[in-house]
Amino acid sequence: MAIHSAQKMRRIVAQVATIDPKFAGLIERRPLCTLGKFEPTETHFQSLVSSVISQQLATKAAATIHERLVKLCKGEITPRKLVNLSDEQLREIGVSGAKSRTIKGISNAALDKTIPINEIDQIHDDQEIYDALTSLWGVGRWTVEMFMMFQLGRLDIWPTGDLAVRRGWDIIHKNKDEIDAKKLDLKGEKLRPYRSVFAWYCYQAVHETRGLDY
Repeated sequence: MAIHSAQKMRRIVAQVATIDPKFAGLIERRPLCTLGKFEPTETHFQSLVSSVISQQLATKAAATIHERLVKLCKGEITPRKLVNLSDEQLREIGVSGAKSRTIKGISNAALDKTIPINEIDQIHDDQEIYDALTSLWGVGRWTVEMFMMFQLGRLDIWPTGDLAVRRGWDIIHKNKDEIDAKKLDLKGEKLRPYRSVFAWYCYQAVHETRGLDY
């Protein structure tokens, strides 16, 4: 998997500021984009499971359920351990029936190698990864986009379905009317090949308004 050095990222954000100068001031004020800066702390499989658990949940609630799942798996989440858990066991720790089905589907795909999840970073075509993962029941666009940005460090992902990305865009551009996902999708065509970096700074714009350092 490509890990991006600080030197490389500084070159990229300089290009970002050139492509859309509205981002320049924010880039100067905020930390350097960290996408792909660090080796992942989870396997790709574990990251996908974490993303599914996080769907439509507050950060704290998702973290609590994830901790319970790690304990249920005796310290390490693996495909084999997950398929051996019953829906009732998962429900008892807060995993809904729909999420349980999704997690089991991801686990089975990893076990039978229908999708080489832990080697998926070796696929260079982003669309191929997207198509493979969204073919799994319950794995949608947002889950895959977050996985590709934050786990794989892919730099040209444009998660316009994420409300925070849209709000950040509005803040940066001082929009009076809230932009919708379809319109922002179109605007993203001019932001290639660094749409993930633009999205990351849209998050930063929201964080800044909330008084967060990062």
